[in-house]
Amino acid sequence: MNVELPFAPVDTIIRRNAGDLRVSADASEELATRIQEHGSELAVDAATAASSDGRKTLMAEDFGVEQVVDKDDLELPVAPVDRIARLNIDDRYRVSMDARVALADILEDYADNVARAAAILAHHADRRTITEDDIETYFSLFE
Repeated sequence: MNVELPFAPVDTIIRRNAGDLRVSADASEELATRIQEHGSELAVDAATAASSDGRKTLMAEDFGVEQVVDKDDLELPVAPVDRIARLNIDDRYRVSMDARVALADILEDYADNVARAAAILAHHADRRTITEDDIETYFSLFE
């Protein structure tokens, strides 16, 4: 699978949750992949919601978001999130800007939760670096 999301913002999200731990490049790559998978699944559900309302445009409310944050407050860039949203939905759908920002916000919260847990796992393993294994362990335990 081609990962649409750049690793740098994902690395930043992990680092803001890592405290004094280092972050391996593999951890950032793994989390970027998982974020993309989750985002495309959410977009499929949002497309179903839009279809049931007779719309071809995904809106923020299709993602369960009532109040959209300012995109400048997010670490994840909106353009790759738009591509992630379109990965598994029909080309006939459009994704509104509010929906892109809402999805980016959801995915950033998701990444923060995973990163916090990965830091705990790395500490528990008595390591100084968050690794891909910590990300994978999180998903094997909690998903």
